Amino acid sequence: MPHCIIEHSSSIDSNALISLVFSASLESLLFEKDGSDIKVRALPFTQYQTGVLQSGADQLDFIHVTLKILSGRNTEQKKMLSNVVLSSLETLALKSCSISVEVVDIDRTTYAKVVT
Repeated sequence: MPHCIIEHSSSIDSNALISLVFSASLESLLFEKDGSDIKVRALPFTQYQTGVLQSGADQLDFIHVTLKILSGRNTEQKKMLSNVVLSSLETLALKSCSISVEVVDIDRTTYAKVVT
């Protein structure tokens, strides 16, 4: 675990985002030390509307990361995880971009998985 889902403007490089989110998740020390349980995927969007426009910008870029983790972590751990991921994305120093991160609990009792 976790499942890290990055939704973003297509003008932003998916590979750079995947690398940053993976590294930040590993840095949090909440998951396996070798990163074997971290899964990251990116969904670039070409068609979207943001609610905020910067002066002189046609469209405000965006990055939104959803971190789905198994339930059981406390609020401080989840806040630290979201802050670590957000800080790593800020290193991109993007102009006219909204960056957000959310942590979502997956119910351990109903989660099912198989690896073949």
